[in-house]
Amino acid sequence: MKKLLAALALLMVVSGSAMAKSDAMLDVLPLLSSSSEQQNRVWVGTFQLAWNDLMDGIVKGPVIFEGDKSKLAKQLNKQKFKADMLSEDSYYKTYGEISPELKETIEKAIKEKFNETSDVLNGIDWTPGPNKFLVYAMLKKDFKFLTAFDILKPAKFGRKFTKVQYFGIDENSDKILDDMVHVMFYNSSKDFAVMIDTEGADKLYLYRTNDNKAFDRLYSDMFMKRTQYEGERDFMSKDELKVPDISLYAMKSFNELCNKRIKGTDFILDQALETVDFKMNNEGVKLKSEAVIATKMSMPIMPESVKPRKFYFDDTFVMFLQESGKTKPYFALRVQDVSLINKTGKK
Repeated sequence: MKKLLAALALLMVVSGSAMAKSDAMLDVLPLLSSSSEQQNRVWVGTFQLAWNDLMDGIVKGPVIFEGDKSKLAKQLNKQKFKADMLSEDSYYKTYGEISPELKETIEKAIKEKFNETSDVLNGIDWTPGPNKFLVYAMLKKDFKFLTAFDILKPAKFGRKFTKVQYFGIDENSDKILDDMVHVMFYNSSKDFAVMIDTEGADKLYLYRTNDNKAFDRLYSDMFMKRTQYEGERDFMSKDELKVPDISLYAMKSFNELCNKRIKGTDFILDQALETVDFKMNNEGVKLKSEAVIATKMSMPIMPESVKPRKFYFDDTFVMFLQESGKTKPYFALRVQDVSLINKTGKK
């Protein structure tokens, strides 16, 4: 038992150090509408999927903390992102009483569905107990562009001197690549957006902007500018595209939601965390994100352009991923420093 406790303590220290290092470079947000002082930030709908199941399957209603008016919980309770905004083959979620059997069920399910293993399940205390429940969700995407883009020369990003790897289209590229890129608008060399086709239902939106707003507002701005744009929407033969490779990994514990009793229940949130593993290069995108929410027992209570346009995403930009026919994105990323973000990626 002492060896087990020592191992768990070591795991918590290592995980805490990893999260602290990751948070310094990249912030993981719980909501598309969340604000953050961190310039580099990312959102995935995975944590919201888990929260929805916490509400609907365990709490049987909105999550309201006793004696604490949590603004984050209030926003999560609105369930602005739901599973029907994704295809069923791109996520797995479940919940139940904490037990070794539940852990085995989850591991088997994500292996069969995604051929994946978990980055978080081994850090959970799976000892059964009164009111110990766990909600789990994984969001997985692995798609390629219709045709692989050209690998371009490494170059600077923003004001940083460190060179990063780029892919895209230049004057020597095969013109078949032009058909994959759709211009949403091009107002200037610092204000433009494109949409890129993939082999499946996913669309990649890239929006060049220095605006430091929440993701939901940036997303709305992007489509408003597309509506107002009257210029050429085809990617023309003289146009160029330059996009940096991205490789990031981050884990975030939403501590502000933990160790608080849920009103009308005997539950206290023990853990609430999310991971994001994202890679993008000239061939396509890979995304794996996990979310875990665990409860524990509490004391019972009462119930237009003619000149060549250079679509260079070589300075601060925002990225969204969304399925065709869906009303909201499932992933958002703001990049202010590519080299800093890429340091978080798994090797």
